[in-house]
Amino acid sequence: MRFENLDLNDNVLDALYDMRFDSCTPIQEKTIPEILNGHDVLGVAQTGTGKTAAYLLPVLSKLDDGGYPEGAINCVVMSPTRELAQQIDQAMQGFGYYLQGVSSIAVYGGNDGNRYDQEVKSLKLGADVVIATPGRLISHISLGNVDLSKVSFFILDEADRMLDMGFADDIKAIAKELPQTCQTIMFSATMPEKIEDLAKTLLKNPIEIKLAVSKPAEKIKQSAYICYETQKLGIIKDIFKAGDLKRVIVFCGSKTKVKQVNSALQRKHINSGEMHSDLTQEERNDIMYKFKAGQLDVLVATDIVSRGIDIDDITMVINYDVPHDTEDYVHRIGRTARADRDGVAITLVSEEDQFYFQQTEKFLEKEIQKNKLPENLGDGPEYRKQGKPNKNNNSAKNRRRKDRNQTSHKDKKQHCHQKNNDITERTSNPQNKRTNPMYRDHQYEGKKTNENRRNKKSSEANKNKVRKEQYNPNQENTQNRNTNAQNRSSNYPKPKRKGNIEGNFKKRQNSIKDNKKQNYNAKQNKKVAPIQETTVTKKTERIKGFIKKLFGFRK
Repeated sequence: MRFENLDLNDNVLDALYDMRFDSCTPIQEKTIPEILNGHDVLGVAQTGTGKTAAYLLPVLSKLDDGGYPEGAINCVVMSPTRELAQQIDQAMQGFGYYLQGVSSIAVYGGNDGNRYDQEVKSLKLGADVVIATPGRLISHISLGNVDLSKVSFFILDEADRMLDMGFADDIKAIAKELPQTCQTIMFSATMPEKIEDLAKTLLKNPIEIKLAVSKPAEKIKQSAYICYETQKLGIIKDIFKAGDLKRVIVFCGSKTKVKQVNSALQRKHINSGEMHSDLTQEERNDIMYKFKAGQLDVLVATDIVSRGIDIDDITMVINYDVPHDTEDYVHRIGRTARADRDGVAITLVSEEDQFYFQQTEKFLEKEIQKNKLPENLGDGPEYRKQGKPNKNNNSAKNRRRKDRNQTSHKDKKQHCHQKNNDITERTSNPQNKRTNPMYRDHQYEGKKTNENRRNKKSSEANKNKVRKEQYNPNQENTQNRNTNAQNRSSNYPKPKRKGNIEGNFKKRQNSIKDNKKQNYNAKQNKKVAPIQETTVTKKTERIKGFIKKLFGFRK
């Protein structure tokens, strides 16, 4: 179906014509009419199927038609990551190029102070469309920078991703700020139970639109290495030795692995960069710009790059870890072989990830080629069918117990069970307390315990008495201690004290004052040393005598 056949605004159609968008994708064909009719929609489709245009085009056409308050926020789009929020904002600017009076702002964390001030101004003035990450929008709501009482459209993009990142409570808190008449649209790549529960709480009589998960392109050459965890870095280094590879993405399951792999590649003088959530927004933008411009050959990243980011000319994708969800595997390797190009996808399968890799093979309905390990790395584990790994049985404590064959804890448990059984057999005999031997034994044991307690108390009291006699100066034993001290110090003469302590202190102060006065007087009365006669003084005396003779001065 063509966009012209849909009931879209003329300004929106002009923008699509300039962008050379003619025909609709299946998700766009099914969702755009329902959103235009005002229904809540729950769409399940993969990334790359045109979901962004599926909800932006009808919302923009309705906003351009009018009937919505000015100077207020009319649409809120939630995004799990900053990169996806930026991409939605760029699409918004393209689709709304010919729209007058429709503004938008992307709100996400990791920016500087100037960007934050710009967000606050736009939110208070009332941007028509706000594209935000959950955490950033919650912070603006708590500070009173946002008024969501007049919102007409609430859109959740990549809802399953947001729930996996732990934003369920934030989404519910944001939904409470919205009016009840708000139209809610939710898109997700998967449909787990969490999404169903969230849809029940947010959506009202939604229309469900589900598309089958598309499989990877046939031009992607898929292969795998069955290896141990310690052999993965060696395999990656061997892959890069084989030839000059550029524009390669290495996907890792955690941030720590991303840092380890990137540092290992840089030590081998490979031009690589890392991409994960610990980086600031400026660092992310810088790395993505360098990778797109060809300044970086390899990008080591988490699943941030697997969804919602368009990067062309990717020659190879390496899965350092096997994703636990088969659709995530499709998203990862879907970064390559775009625009009818060839691509390579290599997966490193450890012994623990064999179950998840077998699930992907079932989903793809084909067996992926297994490559041989390099000779310098040795042999890998055996590839066999395995059940789903249990996290509890795979703990470090259980592994140590299996390795060391520790069975002492089992013997202790058996001993305790036998003791409990003996006690139950003895107490199960319904007899009188006096005739019951168990009661008599307990009574005798109780007497024993009381005697032991008394003995302990008496012994502790004796110890305390001894301590008091040793350390209390009021006791008689202190006399002996004092005599011993006197005998020890008899060899040394004792200083003689005159008067009381206060008198001695005053005398000492007076003596200090007297010493100060004496020093001062000595300085004042100090005589200057006589100057020795020199030739200069003798000449002056001769001159004086000559002058006196001239003028007749006599004695």
